[in-house]
Amino acid sequence: MSVSVNGLTKRFGSQVAVNDLSFEGRPGEILGFLGPNGAGKTTTMKMICGYMPPDEGTVVVEGHDVTVSPLLARKNIGYLPEHNPLYDEMYVREFLQFVASIHGVKDRAGRISEVIGMTGLEKEQKKTIGALSKGYRQRVGLAQAIIHDPAVLILDEPTSGLDMNQLIDIRQLIKDLGREKTVIFSSHIMQEVQALCDRVVIINNGGLVANEPIDRLTAKMGQGQTIYLEVESASIPASAFDSLSGVNHAVREGNTYIITASGNHDVRKAVFNCCVTHGIVILEMKIDRANVEDVFRKLTKTV
Repeated sequence: MSVSVNGLTKRFGSQVAVNDLSFEGRPGEILGFLGPNGAGKTTTMKMICGYMPPDEGTVVVEGHDVTVSPLLARKNIGYLPEHNPLYDEMYVREFLQFVASIHGVKDRAGRISEVIGMTGLEKEQKKTIGALSKGYRQRVGLAQAIIHDPAVLILDEPTSGLDMNQLIDIRQLIKDLGREKTVIFSSHIMQEVQALCDRVVIINNGGLVANEPIDRLTAKMGQGQTIYLEVESASIPASAFDSLSGVNHAVREGNTYIITASGNHDVRKAVFNCCVTHGIVILEMKIDRANVEDVFRKLTKTV
């Protein structure tokens, strides 16, 4: 495992920010790290990076305990924090040269040019960081995180401030990086998590509430599915669909039937056959399945 977190705990006075948290990040995997505000995500990331010591538990990165061998562990970590700290007075290439020298990168000029190309900073590389837009500042932050080619990449809200074109580019870059590295990806944008992540770890009040592949988690924790059936003429009562296997309830709104089904059971074929039996012409059938946002809200909802 590239990253192994075991029994991680952090207290601030009487407040327990992270409570006995354990999970693993594997090579070639993008791990979504989710939780509501104040759940302990950023505190956990700081402990993984060695910026903050845990009160209990261990973090092992590429075989190195972050507490016992912090320098060896940090050599294998690239970190983009949520509030991307940069030196505004430095030029982009100058800043990357500075970061590369700290990491002892060989062939710095070549690696800097490579990273500038990867993050789309070619046109901005001769500007000072303070003159950049928020989106390009975010790209500089990502460039410094990958300059030393780390095995583990920790990204806290990496797509914040990006426009749609930038978002597509950075999303593809993260996917490419995730083929070989362990990427821990934190975001409040659930569509990003759904598009990028192979597995999700969800924490709430500092504790683990989920750790599974996205498709398995949505199948297990989701609220089933809803079918929107638009027909030419709603000539039968909605109750005609209630008897179908897997259907919980059906209602009619004008020429549209709204049919709710339980679990992962696909009832579309049965709905179609029911329409054929009653001579109903289907204009459109849409299915709305449970997604990561539904699961997140269910697991982190406060009573």
